[in-house]
Amino acid sequence: MSAGRPSAEKPAVGKVPSPQIPVIVLAGFLGSGKTTLLNHLLHRGGGSRIGAVVNDFGSIEIDAMAVAGALGDSTVSLGNGCLCCAVDASELDLYLGRLAQPAARIDVIVIEASGLAEPEELVRMVLASEHPRIVYGGLVEVVDAAEFDGTREKHPEIDRHLGLADLVVVNKIDRAAEGDGERVLRVVRELAGPAAVVPASYGRIDPEFLFDCRPTEERIGQLSFDDLHEREGNERHDHAGHLHSAYDSLSFTSEVPLSPRRLMEFLDSRPEGLYRIKGYVDFGTHDRGNRYAVHAVGRFLRFYPEPWPRADERLTQLVLIGSGIDTAALAKELGACKEDTPHADEHSMWGVLRYVQDTHVQDTHVQDEEPEGLEEAL
Repeated sequence: MSAGRPSAEKPAVGKVPSPQIPVIVLAGFLGSGKTTLLNHLLHRGGGSRIGAVVNDFGSIEIDAMAVAGALGDSTVSLGNGCLCCAVDASELDLYLGRLAQPAARIDVIVIEASGLAEPEELVRMVLASEHPRIVYGGLVEVVDAAEFDGTREKHPEIDRHLGLADLVVVNKIDRAAEGDGERVLRVVRELAGPAAVVPASYGRIDPEFLFDCRPTEERIGQLSFDDLHEREGNERHDHAGHLHSAYDSLSFTSEVPLSPRRLMEFLDSRPEGLYRIKGYVDFGTHDRGNRYAVHAVGRFLRFYPEPWPRADERLTQLVLIGSGIDTAALAKELGACKEDTPHADEHSMWGVLRYVQDTHVQDTHVQDEEPEGLEEAL
């Protein structure tokens, strides 16, 4: 990002941008269950259309590929090889751009890396995307609970990969020896630091944890994969409670504007296990003309200023999603961010504006001493 930023009082903001498409990097060593998890998302996407970038089709279900082909170009196959070595950032951007074109009507893109890919490099490639509709959706690392010790011995770099992840899925927890499941979860949580860690069997995690399972627009005559492959009611009922039990969520609404300084303090110190934050923030007198859409996943954070819709009530509305989070404590901390002051400190928005893309704000009122860059990148 350049040093130039809008002033806190009169930000120059363009038209409301098109909804951005989250790009999720799905990583993990061979046999951890990445493809099983992707198949699960395809079946249980809640009506969302999922675009996929894969090294090869492998064991991704053939009927899923047939449906994807019938509905449009929603899958990119790179053939065999390691994704982070097979393409560079500009080439990956071309593939993402193909999936992000409005005609494809994709809601989320999943990059399934090969078992030998380097997650950090893939994340950097996604963050380097220059496509305006692409936004980083998180690094999901899949771990085989039953083979964790052996995988760690053979691939000691797994410790570093876990430290980079935004979400860790400890898969095959049902196959772990008695007592090993809890031990593996403890070790993974220690290695993963602030990342959310969830246990799973057969890759079954609730897609709501990863992305919004509601299409951004009504689709007439266009079905998603799970629309065409209805499961029997019993199967859907059996797993619904189990999937939702893997995460906690908090909805926060405030009629009182929030203090940008206090909110940034909250965001900078967000607790372990808090995976996603989404919604809109009203900063009151700090910016009367705009509301700020917020998108946070793991360590990644970005704000999108946009003009207030004329018919909308001026509210802050946020949803927080995580695993093992204290929702009551988080609600109290957010409540402490309220600040209805008649006068705004001209420097108070600097912390927020550090996380606004130049494509959304263009002005040169603030000089070079303002904080630069997006430090949430790896």
